[in-house]
Amino acid sequence: MTDTKPLALVTGASSGIGFELARQFARNGFDLVIDAEDPTITTAAAKLRGEGAEVTAVQADLRTPDGIEQLWTRVQALGRPLDAAALNAGVGRGGAFVDTDWADDLEVMQLNVVSTAALLKLVLVQMTGRNQGRVLVTSSVAATMPGAYQPVYNASKSFVQSLTEAVQQELKDSAVTITSLMPGPTDTDFFARADLQDTAMGKGPKDDAAKVAEQGFAGLMDGKKEVHAGSLMTKAQEMASKVLPDSVKSSAHESMAKPRD
Repeated sequence: MTDTKPLALVTGASSGIGFELARQFARNGFDLVIDAEDPTITTAAAKLRGEGAEVTAVQADLRTPDGIEQLWTRVQALGRPLDAAALNAGVGRGGAFVDTDWADDLEVMQLNVVSTAALLKLVLVQMTGRNQGRVLVTSSVAATMPGAYQPVYNASKSFVQSLTEAVQQELKDSAVTITSLMPGPTDTDFFARADLQDTAMGKGPKDDAAKVAEQGFAGLMDGKKEVHAGSLMTKAQEMASKVLPDSVKSSAHESMAKPRD
């Protein structure tokens, strides 16, 4: 890697929103460190190099402390400060709370909550030391509602959203910015991995991942606190969720996430 370009870290970058965010960084003059747990991260890296970026690909499972340490060690080994980070890695799990395996629930919490908080702290300690940097945290419209039939995922995103907003307040006088990306249903492999394909949510319309990433990147560069990404319908749903009572939102989520008979 050269040290003439800014450097960005993107997690969950092998596909979906994460890959499209990495492509946005590459197309806008950044070098990259990208991470995913699966070996297709090397394929993603090759595509991103085609956009003109120098790319370090790290295959590390962020559900584990060792995976977090492995990724951060690789970042530090470059000897370059991070100018931006997109903490995007996340996973869902559909089904009633009493029916899902605890091991699966725990993986959702380890990846969505623990790894996001750990990396956010590592990244921000470095950035605030320089008083420079931008962080994009992938939250979700799910953060705004109790998630019947997807309870642990929604709760994990509520944690992520609350943490992001709190740290935004703490750093309000800093030159470091934190942006929350809040997409709705997006056309990625999320629904297959979460076993949500046989639901109204899984079968319904979805936003384009490239468009969501484009909107998120633009908001990051503009220093916005929140980006409600996706279609006008998704944005309208997010605005409505701010005024509806939790009981109504939970019932609506049940109708979208409960498996069909």
